Amino acid sequence: MSRFRPGRFIGVTTGTLVILAVGVYGPATLLGPLPSVSATLSTPAAASAPTPPVLPAAGASAVLAVGTSAPGAEPAAIDATAVDSTAVDPIGASGTPDALPMASVAKIVTALVVLDAKPLAAGETGPEVTISAADYQDYIDYSATFARTVVVFPGESWTERELLESLILGSSNNHADTLARWAYGSVPAYLDAANAWLAKNGLDSTHMADATGLDSATAGTATDLARLAAIASGDPVITEIIAAPASSLAGRRGVDNTTAYLPDLGITGISRSYTDAAGVCFLFTAQVDAGDSTFTFAGAFLGEPDYDTLTTDLTALMTSAQAGVGELPLLAQGDAYVRFKSPWGDTASGVVRVAKTRVAWQAASSEGATVKLDSFSTGRTGKVVGRVSTDVAGPSVSSPLVLDRAISDPGLGWRLLHPVPVIAALIASRD
Repeated sequence: MSRFRPGRFIGVTTGTLVILAVGVYGPATLLGPLPSVSATLSTPAAASAPTPPVLPAAGASAVLAVGTSAPGAEPAAIDATAVDSTAVDPIGASGTPDALPMASVAKIVTALVVLDAKPLAAGETGPEVTISAADYQDYIDYSATFARTVVVFPGESWTERELLESLILGSSNNHADTLARWAYGSVPAYLDAANAWLAKNGLDSTHMADATGLDSATAGTATDLARLAAIASGDPVITEIIAAPASSLAGRRGVDNTTAYLPDLGITGISRSYTDAAGVCFLFTAQVDAGDSTFTFAGAFLGEPDYDTLTTDLTALMTSAQAGVGELPLLAQGDAYVRFKSPWGDTASGVVRVAKTRVAWQAASSEGATVKLDSFSTGRTGKVVGRVSTDVAGPSVSSPLVLDRAISDPGLGWRLLHPVPVIAALIASRD
C-alpha cells in the first residue's frame, strides 16, 4: 500500500497548473481577439454661422422650405394627400404660437378642399355650375357689409375654374359659399370636410368656422399656414390660376387680383387680405437663386397691422434670404464625429469620407447628427468604422465615417501583461 506523499502531490499539481497556463493562457493572450476600442461622440465646429430668417415679432409668422430646382423649373411641393406633412419643420417662426384669425387665407383651404371633392386637371375648366338664388343672396348680403364679392346673377352658369378664379384672385366671399355648397351640399357639410382635411394633412392647430375667413373663429397657427402655402404651391390648378391672372374670367366681370404682392422681390402671393380681427394676412411662396439652383420657401404672415408694415417685413425677410440661402455643408469632408481610444492607448477619429451639401437656408447647424458605429479593435487609416447621417434642411443624407489614423495591434508584450481584457474579449467573442 503506497503512502500519500504531500511533496509529490504539490509538485504534480504545480506542474499541471504550469502546463495549463502555458497551454491556455499563452494562446488566449497571444492569439485571442483584442478588446474593442471605446468611442466618444463629438460635434464638429460649424463651418459658418447660421443666418436665420428675419421675421416680425408682432402677430405670427413662419417660413419653411419647399425645395430646390434648376432655374425656371418648379420644385416639388408638399403632397396635399400626405398625412404627415408635419414632418416638414419650419426654417423659422416668430410671434405667438397660438392660432390667430386668418382672414381670406381660409379661402385657400376652401379651394383645396373643393378640389379634393371635385378634382380638376391642369388646363381643364371643369363642370358648369348654375348660380342659385342662395348664391345670389350671398352676393347681396356680403356686398351690403362691404366684404369682397364678385357679381353673380341667378341662373348664370360658371365653370368650376371660373368659380375658383373668383375665389382665389378676387377673394370673393360669395364664391366661397357657392363652391362649398356645390361640392358638399351645404356649408356645414363643407366645414366638416374641411376640418377633416386639415387633420388629415397634419394641420391640427387650424380650424374652419366658415368658408370665407370673415369669422374670427376661423383661425390657424403661422406654422400650419406656412405648410398650407406649401401644399397650395403644389396644386396645379391653384398655381395655374395664380400664374395667369390676366386671362382669368375672360368676358365676365372684372376681378381684381388680390394675390400679387412684391413680385420684384421674388415673392408669389397666394392669399392677401385684411379684417379687423385678423389684421393683414399674407400667404406666399418666394424664390432665391443660389448658384445653379433656385431655392423656394413658403411662408405665412398673420396679424400684420397694415400694408406698409407688411412691405417692410417682407423686404427684411427677403434680404435675410439672400444672405442665408446657399450651398449648405451638411456633412463636411474630414469633420470628426467620434473619437476612438484603444485600451493600449492608440487614438483616432472617425471622420466624414464623402462631403454632403444641399442648397438650403443656413438657419441650422450640424448638431443632432445620428452616428452609427461598427465594433472594432484595430484598423488602418481610412477603414470604414460607421456612418453619420443628418436631416438638417431636408431629407436625410449620410456618409461613411473612416479612421483618420491607424489603430494598430499592441504587440505580444501588451497582450501578455493584460490578460484580463484579452480573455474577456475572447469570452465575449464566443457569446
